[in-house]
Amino acid sequence: MKRFVLIAVATLLIISCGNNTQKQTTQSNGTMIAETTPNPQNALRAQQFLKDAGTYFLATVDGDQPHVRPFGTAEIFEGRLYIQTGKVKNVYKQLEANPKAEICAFKDGKWIRIVCELIPDDRVEAKKDMLDKNESLRSMYNENDDNTIVLYMRNATATISSFTSDPETFTF
Repeated sequence: MKRFVLIAVATLLIISCGNNTQKQTTQSNGTMIAETTPNPQNALRAQQFLKDAGTYFLATVDGDQPHVRPFGTAEIFEGRLYIQTGKVKNVYKQLEANPKAEICAFKDGKWIRIVCELIPDDRVEAKKDMLDKNESLRSMYNENDDNTIVLYMRNATATISSFTSDPETFTF
């Protein structure tokens, strides 16, 4: 019986920690950071909520002033959840200075909050994927211009809440 309990506890620990695998990454300035291993299934779950909501709100900071604005793009590329904007916009300048962001959307009595870092990906392939999936952006952006930028969510934690059930939290 004791062995069964130990195996059950060990299994639960493995399952509960499975989505929180971290690795060390060196940034271009030499700083070491812990990065959560991407979880494509959870990224897809967050993306689906954002797409179902239609519009979500992205919060950034500029110094000590928060800024919130509506967004609509949310696409999976290489297992990560990406958004898109223009490099000339204040939102991108704010994320360059501080990549920490929060995203919030509401649909059918539930809301999602995503706490993450938004990391620029300047690869043409990533930009093309985003624009191919969002044809309405093609009149304003091109994967080969100097303005288009896509950003992926790193170290993301999403919480889906409502007034009638316990919150669900997952990482990606």
